[in-house]
Amino acid sequence: VAKAAKDKGVKVDIDEVLEVDKDVGVLNTVKQKLQEERNKAAKEKDIEKGKKIKQELLDLEKELEPLSEKLTELLMQIPNLPLPQVPFGKNERDNVEVKKWGKPTEFNFQPKDHLELGKNLGILDFEAGAKVSGSQFYFLYGAGALLEIALVQYAMDLLYKEGFTPVITPDLAKSKFYLGTGYMPKGNEAQTYEIEGEDLGLIATAEVTLAGKHSDEIIPEQELPLKYIGYSHCFRKEAGAYGKYSKGLYRVHQFTKAEMFIYCKPEDSQKMHEYILEMEEKIYQDLELPYRVVEMCTGDLGAMAARKFDIEAWMPSRNEYGEVTSASNCTDFQARNLNIKYRTKNGKNEFIHMLNGTAIATSRTPLAILENFQKSDGSVEMPKALHKYLNFTKITPKK
Repeated sequence: VAKAAKDKGVKVDIDEVLEVDKDVGVLNTVKQKLQEERNKAAKEKDIEKGKKIKQELLDLEKELEPLSEKLTELLMQIPNLPLPQVPFGKNERDNVEVKKWGKPTEFNFQPKDHLELGKNLGILDFEAGAKVSGSQFYFLYGAGALLEIALVQYAMDLLYKEGFTPVITPDLAKSKFYLGTGYMPKGNEAQTYEIEGEDLGLIATAEVTLAGKHSDEIIPEQELPLKYIGYSHCFRKEAGAYGKYSKGLYRVHQFTKAEMFIYCKPEDSQKMHEYILEMEEKIYQDLELPYRVVEMCTGDLGAMAARKFDIEAWMPSRNEYGEVTSASNCTDFQARNLNIKYRTKNGKNEFIHMLNGTAIATSRTPLAILENFQKSDGSVEMPKALHKYLNFTKITPKK
């Protein structure tokens, strides 16, 4: 565990975890013994002894509660273990390109970035977003709003035919679920906006709610795999500096996403991971967007993933590829945090494996469409796969 955490670039004091766990175990044993004595006193109707034990239990709880909280906090810092086939590396520079599809778009004119295109087309407004909500928020108008809805409808239709159940989830979740899935509200990778005075946070992805849906449940093996395509708004703090390529739609505080989520048997999770990636590739091939597939190295996996692939679409304004999807195999990491098991055919209860992958994120996908499908007159054609969901095939500049 210590080596796996180190490979992920996470500092974990295993000795401290073991020490606190031992202390909690000792106190729980004492607590159990006192509870047995209290029950015995109740049967014997020994009121004085019962009162004494009750007070001892209250005192013990005062000691046990902060220790238990500390243990939970320490355990939350231990990341999922990378699978053996994951390439070793320290950061994104060590990620491995797996394949490419399509050729980077070339133009016989000077292409514009999505911000200039969006403004000229009258569909994208970051100024109004900043006025109303602050930086990194935006308004979509007209064809821009319809494009977002069309992208979600396209993804939902495709995945419904693949046996995924469409789900619209809440945009808020209890802390148990965003912490249990690995989304921490504090620290370097903090994403979650917490609601002051309530045990609620705005979700960073429907992964949180789709994972929470089956918490504390035992799913019969014959019902597996469970495949969901979840629709939600996503909210991310995106704290820190991300450089010149983070402007505009690439890094925002709120966007809409259609998210694939699968529960399966442990022996099927590798196959399901490949299947999610296959669906993501089909989507971006249908949208005619050049892309590459990248496998994350150990140091760029994040806390919950045991293995992860990203699809990066070609983004002309950057003259390079940019991430548009992730496909993660979280093995039983989230299942252990949220107590989700499946019952085998022989009656045993085992922790289930959970996987997730982006179908469409309606911030970066429109970015890639605007920049790759632009024409010299400033118009932007729509990918053929979206024509049946739109009442137009091209967005033209406003006059």
